[in-house]
Amino acid sequence: MHFETTVLQLKEFLILKGFCNVSEFQCEVNVENLMDWSELGDLEELKAWFVNQQQNCDFYVEDISLDQCRGWKYNDSLGRIEHNSGSFFYVQGVRVTKSSMREVEDGWDQPIVTQVGFDGGVLGLLRSKRNGVPYYLVEAKAEPGNPDKVQICPTLQATFANINQNHGGRQPKFVDLFLKSSSHSSSKILFDQWMSEDGGRLHRKRNRGMLVEVPNMIDELEIPSGFKWISLFQIKKLLKLNSWVSPHIRGIISHL
Repeated sequence: MHFETTVLQLKEFLILKGFCNVSEFQCEVNVENLMDWSELGDLEELKAWFVNQQQNCDFYVEDISLDQCRGWKYNDSLGRIEHNSGSFFYVQGVRVTKSSMREVEDGWDQPIVTQVGFDGGVLGLLRSKRNGVPYYLVEAKAEPGNPDKVQICPTLQATFANINQNHGGRQPKFVDLFLKSSSHSSSKILFDQWMSEDGGRLHRKRNRGMLVEVPNMIDELEIPSGFKWISLFQIKKLLKLNSWVSPHIRGIISHL
């Protein structure tokens, strides 16, 4: 069975049935979901790669008190915990009143995390094809709050503070493929939408979800060992495993 032939057959069938406005991309996504078309490794090889990424992650996290957090301070005048640079995020309080739609009808107070400037971040998933088959570049990424340290995340997952290197470190990898896509004349933005985050703990937080397709990236792009090209079918299979796939990938592919 050939991927591109199957896509063409599906499109011809849908047009015959009266779906005249169906796009080739819509047909591709439907065919991607039918089986694992990957020529870059099967699902078991992908699982082995991810388990290896988890087992060899030297990312160590320990709980400490807030007053031990280097680079963070309590701002007495504003009544919040913030970074010394004035960037990233701060922890403030909010008071909820008139909450008849919720369990606590007379309201409540709580701490909440607020991003400085409310400018959000970018969650970008790169798509490219090899022999006509689409692949998605994911990262086995460690975050301090992950249940098992490492999760499968989008190609780019960064706030604008990180992109602007306010932390003093390096710029996130592959950022130019999303924020400077005009420099890649053949790139195509398949999805670009502001998506909300968990409003129970994040104050007015949103991220820019992007799916960008750039031709010929699979063989031309040099990727670190923590990144891998995988199929959409594989992503959806991994969704069935506990805590393997990050919510950010789920958000990006939810429109597919």
